[in-house]
Amino acid sequence: MNNAIQPIFEILIIVFSVVIHEVAHGYAALWLGDRTAKYAGRLTLNPISHLDPFGSVLLPAILAFLHLPIIGWAKPVPYNPYNLKNQKWGPAIVGAAGPAANLSLALAFGLFVRFVPALQNDFAGTFFFNFLTIASTIALLNLMLALFNLVPIPPLDGSKVLFALLPYQWHGVENFLTQYGFFLLLFFIFFFSDLLFPIVLFLFHLITGSAPIF
Repeated sequence: MNNAIQPIFEILIIVFSVVIHEVAHGYAALWLGDRTAKYAGRLTLNPISHLDPFGSVLLPAILAFLHLPIIGWAKPVPYNPYNLKNQKWGPAIVGAAGPAANLSLALAFGLFVRFVPALQNDFAGTFFFNFLTIASTIALLNLMLALFNLVPIPPLDGSKVLFALLPYQWHGVENFLTQYGFFLLLFFIFFFSDLLFPIVLFLFHLITGSAPIF
């Protein structure tokens, strides 16, 4: 793919992926009894309802410019944890639904990359290679989003899972992470996010049986 349009193409995939990520949160909350996201009009794939100017556009653009792994987020889908049927694990389930959606996308497109090349002779060569490149990029970036969002720093989804696992006497840890989470997150993004990439590449190879296609 042309190097000039590659970053723009990746940002569009990020936008598409974070929208699905947030909608998954909303449907998980609805399944657990909370209709807040539905009433707020957030159970839609319309990106305008979900995009965060910094997390969905500006940050991915900066990371692309710096040739760092592209990650991002959308506006969090609102939900009321007190409406959830399961008070202890409900927030963790809602939180995990977003990364699970990204992982599902990565599996679907990654398995396409793994098994469909056997049908290559049925397609025009250039068209097939371009489609394979798109599938490979979607799988790779969704693996990155899934792992990034499982980092246990607020407001990322991994923090919801962590807080559900923490014993009550560790409540101070939750308060500290909640208070300083945004600064810790920015520090992690710019200094440690590249540590996720070897794990992403390992999972990508496990799913597709190949290296990423660009």
